Amino acid sequence: MGLRERKKIETSRRLLKTALRLFAERGFDEVSTAEIAAAADVSKMTLFNYFPTKEDLVMSPLTEHADEPARVVRGRAAGQSPVEALRRQFVTALGERDAATGLNDSDVVLSLQKLVRNHPALLMRAGWYQIQRTETLRDALVEAGLSEPDAAVQAGLIIGAISALSDYNLSRTAAGEPADAVYPDAVALAERAFGALLAAERAYGS
Repeated sequence: MGLRERKKIETSRRLLKTALRLFAERGFDEVSTAEIAAAADVSKMTLFNYFPTKEDLVMSPLTEHADEPARVVRGRAAGQSPVEALRRQFVTALGERDAATGLNDSDVVLSLQKLVRNHPALLMRAGWYQIQRTETLRDALVEAGLSEPDAAVQAGLIIGAISALSDYNLSRTAAGEPADAVYPDAVALAERAFGALLAAERAYGS
């Protein structure tokens, strides 16, 4: 990764951390983009170049993962089924404490999740994010050989299971349990869930 790309990532992360701190102190609706930019020591134009709205800023970590299941399916090894590829990716991500799995107890991640769950506009964005994940995965499954109706059903099952797993992990870390303590249960639950998805995959002939 070049210097320019690293600086963009650093600036994006600084803006998010700054915004979350201000939202926690005063509330999402009471903080302006100008205040976020000033507190992060960047110009308002720089903030807008990264994130056109406050909602875009808050949802940026989720948006980065919107097409991840589809990318995993498209990039799977030869002879590997889509669900098996997704299972391996998810279990690996648990080990890495990837925030997308819900198994991350950092203050930034927990603050972000709490904010999203308690603000109607952000919850609507989260719902749209789930639709995007399902639709992009459906398209990848069609490319893998499923009919469109079967791909739509299977994508819904997969995204639903992944969301349920992530929500369960998050419910425990948000309650104060360390991610390391939740990890063994998270892996066991994921293996059972993906076992069921593998059975469904065989039924659909993928």
